[in-house]
Amino acid sequence: MCKSNAVLGADPIIREVNKNDLNECLEVIHKSFSTVAEQFGLTRENCPKHTSFIPIYFLETQMNWGWHMFALCSGERIVGYMSLSKEDDNTFELHNLAVLPELRHNGYGKMLLDYAKDKVKSLSGSKIKIGIIEESTVLKNWYIANGFVHTGTKKFDHLPFTSGYLEWIGG
Repeated sequence: MCKSNAVLGADPIIREVNKNDLNECLEVIHKSFSTVAEQFGLTRENCPKHTSFIPIYFLETQMNWGWHMFALCSGERIVGYMSLSKEDDNTFELHNLAVLPELRHNGYGKMLLDYAKDKVKSLSGSKIKIGIIEESTVLKNWYIANGFVHTGTKKFDHLPFTSGYLEWIGG
């Protein structure tokens, strides 16, 4: 249940994901990333490992690996998701930041991103890395506007897009 922090009332809250949330989180991820798949013509055939197609066992495995997983809740409903994995003593990778398409442009993505930055700092980290579809200029510019720096690109033969990389260094 998302109302675990009822102090905020109807305001959205972010809380840690538990095993019982994984199916609802996966639904949010699939719905959110399906718009990306549609925009870039990604299908199960040409990009089977795209986030819009991941199976539940991916999230179960990530939870078992100790990834920090968070749900953005509005009332009883999970409306956003993101996770962080520790890469080294100072660096975390941000994964699958997602907000339901019908709720975008309400500041929920920034809320999740700011929470990720604060969480990394609280875990004694100072850097967040992320990989995106390089051709998604709107998303790339959004991350840059939120303090990330573009660090490079890489083209993989098995992907129908270029991978772009960004990082944030906290102060």
